[in-house]
Amino acid sequence: MPSLILEQITKTYVTSAEPVEVLRGIDLSVPSSDSLAIVGPSGSGKSTLLNIIGGLDRPTSGRVIVDGEDITRMSELSLSKFRNQKIGFVFQDHHLLPQCSVLENVLIPSLAQGRPSKEHLQWAEYLLERVGLSHRAHHRPSELSGGERQRAALARALILRPVLILADEPTGNLDSVAGRKVAELLLELQAENQAILITVTHSPFVASMMSRRLHLEDGRLVERPQNVSLTSNQL
Repeated sequence: MPSLILEQITKTYVTSAEPVEVLRGIDLSVPSSDSLAIVGPSGSGKSTLLNIIGGLDRPTSGRVIVDGEDITRMSELSLSKFRNQKIGFVFQDHHLLPQCSVLENVLIPSLAQGRPSKEHLQWAEYLLERVGLSHRAHHRPSELSGGERQRAALARALILRPVLILADEPTGNLDSVAGRKVAELLLELQAENQAILITVTHSPFVASMMSRRLHLEDGRLVERPQNVSLTSNQL
């Protein structure tokens, strides 16, 4: 059974001139362990769609069902708890807390459940090892490179073993080498955790790494075949 279902999602913004319809009746079904890239020109609504999928924004109409739960009908409190437990976010900007160590940053989502458990700590240490940052666990974000900070953000997104990972331009601020490593780690860890991975990207290379690629055009998703062969300098 699909772990993510979108049914007739619309999003309209009211302006002083006239309503702006950004999303126009989007349907989508994504099974567990699948990876999906959403591409399209700037301003097409990609980030808006990703925010609606992750419960950071509400659609004007339609339903978003994640892991069997209709998040569009949840109260703000219930939705906040659900996001924390079921959805992991990776943004273009890492959003690490500068006053905390790398390990502390990774553990932050677990604080909503109280003091981090021994299991959380062990899992955080494992994730840092997987992303190549075990030697940086007690460093501050300012002591890390851009690629290292984004890898720390990836570990943080996975600390509660989410069923859905949402990545908004995760390689946008990185050079081709660091970006490729982050994209590869995203896919490796997503597969290990059998989670869904949805990434919004302008990078043809990152998009080609996903099992599916959808284009957002005129407020609707269009699927096209994965038939592009690219080199790492196109990241």
